[in-house]
Amino acid sequence: MRKKSALERAGEEGFALTYDDVRLRSGFSEMMPHEVNVCGRFSRNVDLKIPIVSAAMDTVTEHGMAIELAKLGGLGIVHKNLSSEKQAKEVAKVKLHLNGFIEKPVCVFESDDVKSILARMEEKGFDFQSFPVLNDNKELVGLLAGNDFEFCDDEKLLARDVMTTGILTAKKGVTIEAAYAIMKERKKKILPLVDDSNRVLGMYVFSDLKRIITGSNESYNVDENGRLRVGAAIGVGDSAVERAEKLVQKGVDVLVVDTAHGDSRAVYDTLRRLKDKFFGVDVVVGNVSNSDSVGRLIEAGADGIKVGQGPGSICTTRIVAGIGRPQLSAVYECAKIALEKGVPICADGGLKNSGDITIALAVGASCVMMGGMLAGTEESPGKTIFLDGRPWKIYRGMGSLGAMRGHVGSRERYNQIDENKLVPEGVEGKIAYKGELANIIFQYVGGLRSGMGYVGAKNLLELREKGDFDRISSSGLGESHPHDVSILKDAPNYRGK
Repeated sequence: MRKKSALERAGEEGFALTYDDVRLRSGFSEMMPHEVNVCGRFSRNVDLKIPIVSAAMDTVTEHGMAIELAKLGGLGIVHKNLSSEKQAKEVAKVKLHLNGFIEKPVCVFESDDVKSILARMEEKGFDFQSFPVLNDNKELVGLLAGNDFEFCDDEKLLARDVMTTGILTAKKGVTIEAAYAIMKERKKKILPLVDDSNRVLGMYVFSDLKRIITGSNESYNVDENGRLRVGAAIGVGDSAVERAEKLVQKGVDVLVVDTAHGDSRAVYDTLRRLKDKFFGVDVVVGNVSNSDSVGRLIEAGADGIKVGQGPGSICTTRIVAGIGRPQLSAVYECAKIALEKGVPICADGGLKNSGDITIALAVGASCVMMGGMLAGTEESPGKTIFLDGRPWKIYRGMGSLGAMRGHVGSRERYNQIDENKLVPEGVEGKIAYKGELANIIFQYVGGLRSGMGYVGAKNLLELREKGDFDRISSSGLGESHPHDVSILKDAPNYRGK
């Protein structure tokens, strides 16, 4: 007879537990930490090379965070406290950062002057300098690249005066491998794809193809065209569907219906509309904390579920509304239903240390979503400020008073309409500057790898199968932390209780 887990026993006793209430037991292991596979999933069709997703918060995820996290193997979810146009631009910056294949390259006309093209680059925030040049019939006639701009001494000149002509092209359908071979042989950095009428259908960029072909981007989380993956948050109703349309046009990989209460009529109506309108685009829905809610959302078509109501470090929902379930039990109960249906669960919130990631994945999550653990990094939005000689960044909840007053997206998330009559469910604060994201993620994933090694799990599936827990007391938690010593130097992966 199978032994019941600590979580099952706690549930039978009427208790709900969170990460600090348990520790994983070690077991026989043949796995070294560097040998384990940490790949996860965010939704049915969006895989992850590391099971880490950044929260859709305005002090956590814009294009800078999303680009760097995708390069490290994870996924960024761009927040919706932006106009739909600006959010779509943020998504486009991620999708265009690597140009393995550009499905809809930005083109200019031969009659455009160099000054207007440079102004457009500045306005749109383009970080590339290669543009197919078209005539009035939209036929490809040349190419503008970095050298053309650099050697242009007069910005009043037209594109036709400075562009490179006699360019190399290929027909649509050429594979990445074939394109790479053609460009290498002819020593060309750009390969536009054209139809029989010489109209542009796409474009390859050699530097990014080289990364793909040589495997130098093996850690990157990319789509089938070699572009970095990115998600974006939307709300509910007509405005959400309109916002989703702009995001899909920019190539967003997954839409996230981001609300404080995902088990509500407006969410179901929006979910069904999105699935009908945007065939092939995954939709993840949040947030919930009960298995019944998960079952209903999956039945309605959700491709992934975000679990967590009130566990975040800047969230006050449980205190203000009296609502929410301790996070570990919530993830455990929700994952039991979702895993049967093949739908991933994302454990959203409540994480404080890398060991919590291991615990969340061991009870059934396919990935974790982080806010505070990624806030304060170089790549998170906002300026670094100095107080008392130390660097900090602002970190606030999407249900904080400042976020709600300033953005309709935050008010919608918590079902509040009148900006003059708000009931906040979050706080605003500061968080110590942490440095570059890559160093932080290295420590988080390193802790996960160590935990899997202790358990003897070679991948997340085995971690779920082999993971067993002890429920611990407050004394046990105290014993888990450094004690009876004055810490002289901070460790890169431990910041105290």
